[in-house]
Amino acid sequence: MSHIQVDRPTCEGIGMCETQANEYFQIGDDGIVEVATSDVPDSDRTYVRAAVDSCPVSALRMLD
Repeated sequence: MSHIQVDRPTCEGIGMCETQANEYFQIGDDGIVEVATSDVPDSDRTYVRAAVDSCPVSALRMLD
């Protein structure tokens, strides 16, 4: 299982992650991403990795 980490000070709330994997990422009321579910099962790993990699400011990491 993988784990998602967010660098909140770096996040600009663009929302690419939420668009690609909204069950894992949500833009909060403050305009910064919140991780709805930080643990990623192997079955979702590929598409969550794509969402993490889509962040234009590199505010997301997925740890294996």
